[in-house]
Amino acid sequence: MTRAALLLAFLLAASPAAGQVVAIVHAKAYPITPRGVVEDATLVFAGGRIVSLTAHGATPPGAEIIDAAGRIVTPGLMNGATQLGLGEVSGASDTQDQGVATGPLGAAFDVHYALNPNSTLLPVARADGLTRAMSYPAGAATAPFSGAGALIRLSPGPDILERPRAAVFAEVGDNTLAKAGGSRAAQWVLLRNALLEAKHYAGAPKGEGPRDQLLSRPDVEALGPVISSATPLAITAERESDIREAIALAQDLHIRVVILGGSEAWTLGPALAAAHIPVVLDPEANLPQTFDKLGARLDNAALLARNGVAIAFSVSGNGIYLSYNAGLALREGAGLAVANGLSYPDALAAITKGPAEIWGVGDHYGRLAPGFDADVVIWDGDPLEPASAPVAVFVRGVRASLTTRQTRLRDRYAPAHAGDGLPPAYR
Repeated sequence: MTRAALLLAFLLAASPAAGQVVAIVHAKAYPITPRGVVEDATLVFAGGRIVSLTAHGATPPGAEIIDAAGRIVTPGLMNGATQLGLGEVSGASDTQDQGVATGPLGAAFDVHYALNPNSTLLPVARADGLTRAMSYPAGAATAPFSGAGALIRLSPGPDILERPRAAVFAEVGDNTLAKAGGSRAAQWVLLRNALLEAKHYAGAPKGEGPRDQLLSRPDVEALGPVISSATPLAITAERESDIREAIALAQDLHIRVVILGGSEAWTLGPALAAAHIPVVLDPEANLPQTFDKLGARLDNAALLARNGVAIAFSVSGNGIYLSYNAGLALREGAGLAVANGLSYPDALAAITKGPAEIWGVGDHYGRLAPGFDADVVIWDGDPLEPASAPVAVFVRGVRASLTTRQTRLRDRYAPAHAGDGLPPAYR
């Protein structure tokens, strides 16, 4: 029995509820692995996992056959930093759960409790090929922390949480200066002190800790996984000097650091690569919107990749695309990065494998490889072209509907119905 046949039998035995075997044939597959593009590929998955990807491969008996007819097939896309499931209507405070301005919580603020699987923005993102995302906090009360982010999967139904507390977020720079007293020097002092307090607290007997600590016990406990390197500390930083401080922090305290934003990260490519610090950047950022972003440039991603820095993408659009059109904006941003020097394979990796590895799920998501989650998208054109769209989206092997509130409204009020005798509500 072949290895693929053994894996297929195991997956079906382990997950009989997801027992339909699916085979996508005649695909142009981008597996995001060293093997490169696979022409006339046959992709087989069952039980929510990929079984095999072969050129001109045979299909298992009884499999559902989907003919890609030469179309591009990729892993499901992953957005490196969003607020999907946390923010819905900007003018309605009861739909805005991504941050807090007052109260006792800093690092302990945990957004996963507020995730809304019924958000109308999730189907829109999924219909654009997005199947996973980091949903991160916008801010917390205790400077310079924002709180803990959660990994989500965009599967239909209530179960969208992939991993809670996947990273702790902090922000330095102009956006949070006031909370720290008005100086970024204070931001870095507070951040270092908090991590040192967490380190001391971790070594104390349970229930005890330093009496003179600045942070509350929940905040200090929330930083325990950061100190032990089980969880990364994601630092929103744009200015070169702040990114240098983040590198020094990682080296001094031996913690895992991720840079979010990084408008001027391109100036420190070799140093970031040497420190193994990845960057989740906005490939559309090219304007000096603040003094922290004076060095923003469109080839930031290309320069970082050239220096061996691990990258992933998150398009902000002044915060709009962190929730709205998070899938479409991500694809457009990746295409813009290619137009500014990033290789096409690196751009695809930055919206699939890259964020999966940065946020700790790269062992089972982000590639078309045996044993990986069957998050798969069939495209009607180039996935980095905004005019293209998915033909089919699978999340852990289950085909997801591409219908959204917007498509239903489009169909209801389409000009083709202008002569109908019945009002729109009856269509």
